[in-house]
Amino acid sequence: MAIKQYRLGPMGNNTYVIVDDATGEAALVDPSFDSEELWPEIEQLGVNLRYLLNTHAHFDHIIGNAFYAEKAGVPIALHRDDLPLLRALPEQGRMFGFDVVPSPEPTIWLEEGKSLTLGETQIGVLHTPGHSPGSVTFLAGDSAIVGDCLFAGSIGRTDLPGASLQTLLHAIQTRLLTLPDSTLILPGHEENTTIGRERRTNPFLRNL
Repeated sequence: MAIKQYRLGPMGNNTYVIVDDATGEAALVDPSFDSEELWPEIEQLGVNLRYLLNTHAHFDHIIGNAFYAEKAGVPIALHRDDLPLLRALPEQGRMFGFDVVPSPEPTIWLEEGKSLTLGETQIGVLHTPGHSPGSVTFLAGDSAIVGDCLFAGSIGRTDLPGASLQTLLHAIQTRLLTLPDSTLILPGHEENTTIGRERRTNPFLRNL
């Protein structure tokens, strides 16, 4: 299994492609700004795109949903609690000055403990709300794709509608800090980190 990481767009979003080496099946995670530019590379890789996975439904993480749903005919996976955000995608974009095409509806509902099969790879799902009500983390091998839940030295914003600092810290404590220290944290923005590093140095986690 391999995870390819791409830094895209004006907000520095991280978009990921999870590839099962044995079968060539792949999942695209959080198609952000300019993610359509990845399509030729995905075709060149010769992979079979199976899923479009959304860690949450803030506009900068799902702006490419419509393109890939049409281009590759893949189902969208989202937690139900973020469905109102997804349906408000054009309104979200306008708030930041972007004209955004609506996203198709999800057909796979993510929830705590769910597992998605990608060839011989299992992608686990943790419900990690707080930044948004339906934020999730994807576990693949020894990596965790956390969206905007946790960052190197920081945590996700909680000043947005539906966000909660208390809920976010509880999710980090009960879902992420229970993972091995060696777990690689792949965030929605900025640099990668590890659970061990954040446990030791992240000022927001000192009292957890």
